[in-house]
Amino acid sequence: MEDISGNISKQWNKHHTIYMSNANLPREMLEKEFFMRFVMSSPHAAPMELMRAMKQFICNAATSGVAAWDCKDNEEVLLILCGLFIASDNPMQAEECSHARLNCNYFCWMCDVGGMKEYKTSEDGYSSLFAMTLKPGTTEKIKNLVSATGIHDTASTPIINTLVELGKMLRKRTAGTQAMSEAEVTAALEKEFEKLLQGNKIEDTFNPLLGMNGLDMHMDTPTEILHTVLLGILMNIFQTCLQSIDTDRLNAPRLNAEYICHYKGSLIGKHFKSLLQVMPSIIYDLVPLTVLDAWTIIGEHVVLIWHTKIINTEAYLVSSYI
Repeated sequence: MEDISGNISKQWNKHHTIYMSNANLPREMLEKEFFMRFVMSSPHAAPMELMRAMKQFICNAATSGVAAWDCKDNEEVLLILCGLFIASDNPMQAEECSHARLNCNYFCWMCDVGGMKEYKTSEDGYSSLFAMTLKPGTTEKIKNLVSATGIHDTASTPIINTLVELGKMLRKRTAGTQAMSEAEVTAALEKEFEKLLQGNKIEDTFNPLLGMNGLDMHMDTPTEILHTVLLGILMNIFQTCLQSIDTDRLNAPRLNAEYICHYKGSLIGKHFKSLLQVMPSIIYDLVPLTVLDAWTIIGEHVVLIWHTKIINTEAYLVSSYI
């Protein structure tokens, strides 16, 4: 899933769009546009609404199967669908996992890294980073829970917000009227909650991807390398280094140094890939050794990540039957 513009022009017209690919295909085929199949798109529906429909489609297909014709063996076959992983950028993956991203103590949706601020700023804590209620005061309690646990479910947020605002209104005293008792407020909120459920189970209001068979949303969301490394770590290092060196000494015609220095906040992947190859050579006598080591390490790191072909596939197989 991704948010894209629905316009051909540069004017932004946000649409949430879902595409699917057959994970059994070779990488050479997956990279072709023909094998990237459009599923659905909407400028109005929330991402989790689209995902709920997609989950239902996959679950129905997994239950009843999809009849197809095998042209190689010349016989009818029954296809059983299952989700392998969901690829998105980091913000969208966080929403798909009902995670609050960096604005919480536990800022990773895959592991338990993190903790309270005092722990994370301590020597041991920093090192470890690399190895609903109907009662009063609900708004602040929800904010604290999101910050403490990292859980933020956008699918159920509309219902929660409606109940919170209704609770504030019912508890508000107005001149000439008697305030409602807490029991009356609770009864009114419970009645409104049942109305908002529209006959559905409470589980149907949660993130639909969390209970999907065969798919663990917190583990089956591959790291999005572009924003995590190139536009994340590398962008921060790059901007810091440019502030401390003389740009007149960046003598690299193929890099178009003047463009890179002038538009340092709007660079794209190809600029960073080029910079990774030459930056240590350009700044080796301009910056402290610690900064040079950082560039060298991140360069080696990205080269190791950016694999497009697995030579020894046997080492990556979980089972010999795959």
